[in-house]
Parts: sequence; C-alpha cells; structure tokens
Amino acid sequence: MFSALNELVSTVLFTVLGYQVTLLELLAVVASAIGVWLGTTGKRIMWPWWGLSSALYGWLFLNYDLYASATLQVVFIAAAIWGWFGWGPQGASSRNLSWTLRSLILGGGIAVWLLITPLLVSLGAAAALPDAFGLVFSVVAQILMVLQFRENWVAWLIVDALYVGLYWSQDLKFTSLLYVVFTAIALRGWINWKKLQRAEGL
Repeated sequence: MFSALNELVSTVLFTVLGYQVTLLELLAVVASAIGVWLGTTGKRIMWPWWGLSSALYGWLFLNYDLYASATLQVVFIAAAIWGWFGWGPQGASSRNLSWTLRSLILGGGIAVWLLITPLLVSLGAAAALPDAFGLVFSVVAQILMVLQFRENWVAWLIVDALYVGLYWSQDLKFTSLLYVVFTAIALRGWINWKKLQRAEGL
C-alpha cells in the first residue's frame, strides 16, 4: 500500500524547462507557501499549514537522501503543535532578543553545525555541510518564531537563501524556486512583525 501511494505522489504532473514536477513536490510547495505567508501575519492559522507542509517535505527529502532536511521536518511538525498552543487565539506578540542572547545563539548554532556535519557525512548524506547548516539554523529560527522573537525572520532569511542553492544543486528545482520566494517573504515577515510591535507599543 505504501509503495502504491509513493508511486502515486511521485507521478510527474508537468514539466517546466525540462524539470519534472511531481504531485508530492507540488503539494509540498503549495502547503509550505501558504504556511510561510501566514506566518508573516502572526496569525495562529499558519501552524496547521506548517505541519502539513513539513510532513510532505519530510517524505520528499527522504527520497533525495537529504537526511538533515528530512529530520528537520519532524522538528517543524512538533513546533507546529507547540506554536498552535503557545501563540493562542490572538496570534503572535512580536518582541526582540538582547544582543547577549543573539551572540549566544549564534555561537551555539555554529558549534552544533560543526559537530553534526561529520555525522551526516558518515551516513552518506547528500550535501552534508550546507544541509547541516540549514538543519541547525532552521531549528533556531523555528524556536525563535514559536517564542515570538522577531529575529526569527533574520534566521529564516539566511537559511532560505542557503536552501535556494542547496536544493537547486540536488535537482529539486521547483523547491529551489520556492525558497527564492521564501527569502523575500522572510524580509516581509521582519517588516510585518515590527508593525506588530508598534501596534502593541513594544
């Protein structure tokens, strides 16, 4: 049954400039785009879309041996549940990190990135160095988002730009183009969450 389902979602729907877009990748792209855009508004409804897109992308990345990216989707699903209950019906309440916390988070993230990269290499993961970076700093960005820190959008901006190149190099071109859009959306999220702070007088 699982094999039949996998074959169904791997069906090529259309081809763009020689690149074959499967049903699975298209569904993941659409759900992810909706979730990320809703995230810029600070509305709680983003979290179900975030969870759905993460489940779809986890499946997709496993098919491409992108183990760190696939593992990250499990973190995103857990964060979607946490965020749904953590934000509450009113949505996000944007705030800023101190410079001390920013420095600690950056230093800790770099240390973890350098520690897990050799593990991914030993597992035979594709593009282990950039994939590990994306894993670590996506987790950082996700936690900051759930905790309603505006700096999550700076982390997403950096990670999304990295994923443009990573997924293009792994022949996930449709997803790579989505991350071009995500990079722009991250900038919009930074601006929108600043407006949330002003509206709340923070």
